Amino acid sequence: QLRIKDLTERLETANERLQQLVDIDDLTGLYNMRSVYQKLDAEIGRAQRFQRAVGVIMMDMDNFKSVNDKNDHLFGSFVLSEVGKLIRDNIRQVDFAARYGGDEFLVALSETTVEGAAITAERIRRKIEAYTFTSPTSSMKLTASLGLAVIEPTTQNIDARNLVRYADNSLYEAKRGGKNCTRVFDFRSLVLKKTS
Repeated sequence: QLRIKDLTERLETANERLQQLVDIDDLTGLYNMRSVYQKLDAEIGRAQRFQRAVGVIMMDMDNFKSVNDKNDHLFGSFVLSEVGKLIRDNIRQVDFAARYGGDEFLVALSETTVEGAAITAERIRRKIEAYTFTSPTSSMKLTASLGLAVIEPTTQNIDARNLVRYADNSLYEAKRGGKNCTRVFDFRSLVLKKTS
């Protein structure tokens, strides 16, 4: 019976590790796109049940192509890894972050307000702007553009994909607005407004 218990515990540990490999981006240590919608839908359901707001920040590194063009792909990977750490260090434990694809990132914010989400987005933007990405072979400064959307408890019929789409729309407004800034999606008037 002890042997069976030991084998069962090993199997459970191996299954947990396998799930992590499926859910986690190996470069940044953040969640990957495969797992993000499931987690975000669960967060939206919890927020609606407890009458709380939930927000999403979409972030894209500005001119990231130049990183690989001027350096090598190893340095590009190093930059993405460092960005993952910067994001993780500047969000709350109740929030979660994901590498959405390429040099695009997503942050899901629990129990937040538009103002709170904008503060978090600006904190991340400023940290990246102030950071010097330095490896043994290269060193450079970079910026990021961010877009966010926050749904209130009264917002109806918004699922994870739509919430991400609204945040992504505001991200593209940030890109069109000159980059290195944050834009907020305003559900009340369905227009975008600038926060920085």
